[in-house]
Amino acid sequence: MRPCGRLPFKHMNIRNVAIIAHVDHGKTSLVDALLRQSLTKMNKEVAATEFIMDSNELERERGITIFSKNASVNWKGTKINIIDTPGHADFGGEVERVLKMADGCLLLIDAKEGPMPQTRFVLKKALESKLRVVVVINKIDKPDARPNYVVDKTLDLFMELGAEEHIADFPIVYASAKLGKAGLEKELDAMKDISPIFDAILEHIPAPEGDPGKPLQMLINTLTADSFKGRVATGRIYNGVIKAGQEIVHINRLGETKKCRLVSLMTYEGLTRTDAKEVSAGDIVAISGIADITIGETVADPVNPVALPLLNIEEPTVKMTFLVNDSPVAGKEGQFTTSRQIRERLYNELESDVALRVEDVAETVSGKAGWVVSGRGELHLAILIERMRREGYEFQVSRPQVITKTIDGKTCTPYDDVSIEVPEAYSGVIIQKLGGRKGELTDMRTENGITYLDFSIPTRGMFGYRQEFITDTKGLGIMHVVFDEYRPDPGNWKDREQGSLVAHETGITRLYGMLNVQGQGMFFIGPGEQVYKGQVVGQRSRPKDLPVNVCKEKELSNMRSKNDGAAEHFDTPKTMDLEDSLEYIGDDELVEVTPKSVRIRKMVLDEMEERRRQLGIKN
Repeated sequence: MRPCGRLPFKHMNIRNVAIIAHVDHGKTSLVDALLRQSLTKMNKEVAATEFIMDSNELERERGITIFSKNASVNWKGTKINIIDTPGHADFGGEVERVLKMADGCLLLIDAKEGPMPQTRFVLKKALESKLRVVVVINKIDKPDARPNYVVDKTLDLFMELGAEEHIADFPIVYASAKLGKAGLEKELDAMKDISPIFDAILEHIPAPEGDPGKPLQMLINTLTADSFKGRVATGRIYNGVIKAGQEIVHINRLGETKKCRLVSLMTYEGLTRTDAKEVSAGDIVAISGIADITIGETVADPVNPVALPLLNIEEPTVKMTFLVNDSPVAGKEGQFTTSRQIRERLYNELESDVALRVEDVAETVSGKAGWVVSGRGELHLAILIERMRREGYEFQVSRPQVITKTIDGKTCTPYDDVSIEVPEAYSGVIIQKLGGRKGELTDMRTENGITYLDFSIPTRGMFGYRQEFITDTKGLGIMHVVFDEYRPDPGNWKDREQGSLVAHETGITRLYGMLNVQGQGMFFIGPGEQVYKGQVVGQRSRPKDLPVNVCKEKELSNMRSKNDGAAEHFDTPKTMDLEDSLEYIGDDELVEVTPKSVRIRKMVLDEMEERRRQLGIKN
């Protein structure tokens, strides 16, 4: 084991290790295998769950890790604190802060795909934190696995990111997390269990450094709420000893100090937090009793309080406007609908999400008061919106906008690195579409009928493209997006090519009325649904919006025509979920979000009122 520095004290019986990987490379499956094979105690309900660490409902549905989590196992007398991190770049704020608790990390890489865009992102953060990296080549059981190729590509990535020589000389473990097996050689048949990964952690990840004799210093990395204990702050003790019920000093971001007394002190045993009497430097603990503590702040010794460096988190690149719902059906489906409730919920989110920003705005895009919420990407904000609607909140959001900066007198916009793999037959349409969105092709190669494309493209150019991509590639394409840097804005942006089909009146949609206009475009709703005037009911096949009377009923008479018995075909409407709606809307539209529905509407519901507004005519 290579020492990272000489300090007076080193905990040889503790290891703090983070699990980092690209989305869907098996990170959560590996953590599950580690917990189960270490005989970690867990209740029957949790033990029967397929993915133990993905405890959030949204995480189970989407199959991705959104929130970082802590657990610990005991292996050969050593306590191993495991930190499961998100793999998606939109949740990079979670990754950056939890890596501060670790002394090393397991980097999981798919044995077929190799290093991917988010692999680069999470590895870059690990190298910036000077962490020792153990590479785990996962999914070795895949029939098309190519471990030698993946190892070479991984080494190239380490060198490209400027890793120091001793870190680039990384140890390698081969594994199939799904089968719960690992080994130092590639042969799956020779693997018995997951223990080689535990052994690699003990051998290569350095023990935490710190001095229990120095004044207390603890950095807060995550926050959770407890109905009995209040705000629970989790972090790592860098120096000193912390005791249950002791008096401590809370140092906030402004450097202000305040004395508090701990209500509880807890450490991790398996998946649960258990009360502890005393914990010393190097371990990860959870504390309660500090009402206003936030992420990145320090808990220090009351006699000699010394603050630790604040966490530096990358700034948001995408923003949206949140508004109180004022549609004709407002307040009928949500439990929390007022501006006070929505504002309180948004500001509460800032306590646990350091990558989020919320700003009160007196006049928004719709001319009314609201909040500008900024995040790391569309998915980051979409997850927040989905969580709020499931909690019973009802509100409206505007179209996502990029956050621009002025650098050297020029307006600069965020750029993304986009990596795409598609069947060779679809590569042409992808290059054409992204070229039209101001994307620049930086690399292209074809292997075994699959074309790999790398683009550099403004973040704005990716808005609304995901659905097009799925359609153009017949669902066979894979796309990964990660933020790169700010560059001068290319300008000359085009608006959406198609207009919207807008309900002409309030009522119940009728098949007769919808059949009359379905040739104009594609519907988002079917017959028999309640709509209101100004609601977007579909996408027009031509530019500009078109008011349609989808509530029109067939007039009854005693006259029959020759074709009365012929049945007309009604096309199946396209179901628009939250992310589809956010991608679709234009600058003059809003997404109405309630616990039961997601609707698209015009900002100004009345067509004549909107025309007068555009002409500057006041009522």
